[in-house]
Amino acid sequence: MKYSRLISLAATLCTVTLMAGHAGPATKSVDIDLTQWTPPDIAAVTDDPFGKLVNYGYALFTDTANELGPTVTDPVRRFAGNNLSCQNCHLKGGSQPYAMPLMGAWGQFPRYRAREGAVDILEDRINGCMERSMNGRALALASREMKAFSSYVRWLSLGIPDGAKLVGAGTLRIREPARAADLGHGAQVFSQTCAACHGANGLGQRAQTGAGYRFPPLWGPDSYNNGAGMSRLLTAAAYARHNMPIGTTYAAPLLTDEEAYDVAAYIIGQQRPEKANLDEDFPIRLQKPIDTPYGPYADGFSLEQHKFGPFGPIRAKVLELAATSQTPRAGGSDNGSGDSDRAQ
Repeated sequence: MKYSRLISLAATLCTVTLMAGHAGPATKSVDIDLTQWTPPDIAAVTDDPFGKLVNYGYALFTDTANELGPTVTDPVRRFAGNNLSCQNCHLKGGSQPYAMPLMGAWGQFPRYRAREGAVDILEDRINGCMERSMNGRALALASREMKAFSSYVRWLSLGIPDGAKLVGAGTLRIREPARAADLGHGAQVFSQTCAACHGANGLGQRAQTGAGYRFPPLWGPDSYNNGAGMSRLLTAAAYARHNMPIGTTYAAPLLTDEEAYDVAAYIIGQQRPEKANLDEDFPIRLQKPIDTPYGPYADGFSLEQHKFGPFGPIRAKVLELAATSQTPRAGGSDNGSGDSDRAQ
């Protein structure tokens, strides 16, 4: 009970501080460059209680469909609603820079998140992925699965100071074209570059054995739902440019900014599962990312423009409204990148 009160008080104070635009503690945060960081080796994990949870977390993360998917033998353990794995997005077990890596994520929580309009703990963030990217249901906070996921993140973050400024986290922004996306061009890029792995129909290639995919579906009934971060154009474009086709890294991208922008629009324009109650997201509407593909919005622009651009006019209007209302963090992060992760 005492611990719960402390957490509640800390969350309240943190929210008040952030909403007031407080500059934070005077101590300077440490910069950690994940592009130069060597992740730990899963083979070196010991067989003590923590190590057992780490290994189980690694299994959940890399083989999610066979551990928690909709076809596992025990119905109670069917937490994921699709047959994706966590590392379909968080590449190389969550260790690839600019592929939304988990290294250092342990020390970034608790933190304010605009989507909830509240201070989240790491477990909230994990459940957000379960309910959106995995199109499933939340894990109980005290469950062995949640402890395994959080232990795996803790292990990946070993050696990185809490609160460090992480270079290589999130995704790396593209140079955003000052136009609406061209879905016809996006279809051409998909056919030429993406279809060989993800299929001409975008439904992926199944694993040779068991559940899961060799290459995941990018839309359709077994993909992530429309509440997932990857359903946003700028997020998907940043991810595709710096990580796709598989084997690509931020240092040597294959796609141009315009190709990534258009193919991302083509992908997010396809049918996928729909999450209920998305109108409850981003209770402070001006903090909603400008490319969020579902309303309501506070800026007067259409759903179509929020999905496919151009985003410049929306961004300018949101900043104007935020200045008048003194709303902090207006427009949200364009694609989950830190402020330092600009277009390269």
